[in-house]
Amino acid sequence: MDEADRRLLRRCRVRLVGELQVAALWDALLNRELFTPDMIEDIQQAGSGSRRDQARQLILDLETRGSQALPLFISCLEDTGQDTLASLLRTSRQAAKQDPEAIRPLDLKPVVLGPASLKPEELRVAKQDPSQPSQGKLAPVVLGPEELWPAKLRPEVLRPEAPRPVDVGSGGFSEIRAQDRAKGNADLAYVLNADPCGHCLIINNVNFCHESGLNTRRGSNIDCERMQQRFHLLHFVVEVKCNLTAKQMVQALGELARRDHSALDCCVVVILSHGCQASHLQFPGAVYGMDGYPVSVEKIVNIFNGTGCPSLGGKPKLFFIQACGGEQKDQGFEVASTSLEDRTPDSDSEPDATPFQEGPVTVDQPDAVSSLPTPSDILVSYSTFPGC
Repeated sequence: MDEADRRLLRRCRVRLVGELQVAALWDALLNRELFTPDMIEDIQQAGSGSRRDQARQLILDLETRGSQALPLFISCLEDTGQDTLASLLRTSRQAAKQDPEAIRPLDLKPVVLGPASLKPEELRVAKQDPSQPSQGKLAPVVLGPEELWPAKLRPEVLRPEAPRPVDVGSGGFSEIRAQDRAKGNADLAYVLNADPCGHCLIINNVNFCHESGLNTRRGSNIDCERMQQRFHLLHFVVEVKCNLTAKQMVQALGELARRDHSALDCCVVVILSHGCQASHLQFPGAVYGMDGYPVSVEKIVNIFNGTGCPSLGGKPKLFFIQACGGEQKDQGFEVASTSLEDRTPDSDSEPDATPFQEGPVTVDQPDAVSSLPTPSDILVSYSTFPGC
């Protein structure tokens, strides 16, 4: 989907989510091959399964369905009698072609509301003791994205001082003080005492179907073996699955999430595959199954949320994504060449990034608008910066 159509969808998203009748659309979307049956099933299960959650997920996923996705979607709306929304999108799309600036994203700036008598140095957002009433001064209200707030308006995060540990040898008063500090900051660290520590699932996609247009990922087996050895040493129960389709990947992750992790302290997911950009609310990127269909990182992470995996509540959930993030090239910079001893004979420098193809592999761009709180106890690590 080109950038103009993507911006149009985002601009109309609120109205589409509010008015879209998704139940009538499923057959039309399948008939026009905009989505596969598996994709429709995933959309139907989005969030709580309500109409609004399904509509929201449908609009997000529509951005990943190729350059003709929007006109085909408009035709589906007309086929199902949703002429008002179809007319809105068609008219807006025609207007955008004539005047691209008409759908340019709004340049949001923060607005500070507060008493005119307050001096600039008094415009701070600070944590106030409720037992100490303010002396007639009204706190300013800041409207706008927090990341755009001026530095003086950012909330102050109050944390107890945690000095860097110093090696003072065994025994002595300094060691006792260090232990006291450790006890005082125990709530800031995860306890990883279980043996085994937790489950580690490695999905290693090396070979892809011919129709996907994706190359064999030579050298991935070496990465897989090293990750398997490393997490064994860290006392994880490691399970490796190779060459899974997108649906099989979701099934394997779901099976892991449904296990009882009550006696364990952590969970790790490692995915080695080709990747691409993907529309998202929180976690960018997607990874391909061996059939050439992508699974978004956001969907992977959400499988392990508090509802889907309650026994991992309050425990770290780590995701390592070894895949490209898009089409952009990172040219890097020159460094001293590594020695021949550091190179593995069977390793290959072939990147995971691939041009987007028509069909199962489609062009995609990230949606940088975040409207949900970040899930707790989550770490997502990417081998490449999103977009590269």
